[in-house]
Amino acid sequence: MKEAMIALGLVMVMLFGISYVYAQEQGIPARHGRMQGEKSWGHGKGINLTPEQKAKFKELRRKFIRETAQLRGELLAKRLELKSLWSDPKADAQGILAKEKELRDLQNRMRDKIIQDKLEFRSSLTPEQIEKLGMMRLRHHGFHHHYHHGQGMGRPGMRE
Repeated sequence: MKEAMIALGLVMVMLFGISYVYAQEQGIPARHGRMQGEKSWGHGKGINLTPEQKAKFKELRRKFIRETAQLRGELLAKRLELKSLWSDPKADAQGILAKEKELRDLQNRMRDKIIQDKLEFRSSLTPEQIEKLGMMRLRHHGFHHHYHHGQGMGRPGMRE
């Protein structure tokens, strides 16, 4: 029964991945969540991209979606497997730990891909745009907001 649930989950993941890639290539925006790392780039908003840079960003995004479809499917499948293990009273700790490691390895592969794509896009920016993007990222990650609201440089609620 457990194997059938995992197999069904894998089929659903593959179908979702195929339809997601197709939708993205047709220009249909994702409705549920964002690609990891996408929010921090904000589609280049605020750094005055040229039309050529916008086209490059759009093409890199499409390429990223195509190249990571299988990896995103694997991530979802691994999460389903892990959820199944956590809810199984007979699952042993070593099995859960091994599955957690597999999930982390997949997540690290996705992070590496995001960084590679960001570096590729960054190479097409001017020094001024790179500087502006860096300042935007500082604000996005809370430095500006928390510092100016009496939180110091740490995260909210992390006072000594």
